[in-house]
Amino acid sequence: MNNRSLRNLRPIPRAAGFTLMEMIAVIVLLGIVITIVGGGMMDTFGGGKYKAGEIQVKKLAGSVEQYQMSVGSYPNSLEDLLKRDGLGPYAKETDLKDPFGHPFLYKKPGDAGRDFDIIFLGKDGKPGGDSTNKDYGSWE
Repeated sequence: MNNRSLRNLRPIPRAAGFTLMEMIAVIVLLGIVITIVGGGMMDTFGGGKYKAGEIQVKKLAGSVEQYQMSVGSYPNSLEDLLKRDGLGPYAKETDLKDPFGHPFLYKKPGDAGRDFDIIFLGKDGKPGGDSTNKDYGSWE
């Protein structure tokens, strides 16, 4: 190579990139956004499970009524719906747990003169509460 060709060479510009501080700032901001959005999504998801629990109570109440029409009496427990009495079984084992994994409560006879009550205890699985922890009964 001669001197002339060396003069025509220009320095290669340094590649642009992120500094460590810029990358940390972006990661922190992403974490904040995910926390805010993710928290709202989890509340929505819990509300959907609660609504599924309400629907499941109505379905179980229908199964109890079918049992009564077929057998002639109301079941003593929800587990009786799993037996082959009459035209049964009237429910699957998975139907006896709410979307949060708790068993439904069953009372025979029910309160206030009802033949039976099925109670969904909500997300916490305990009596009382509000929002997604609120109880929901088959009479509602």
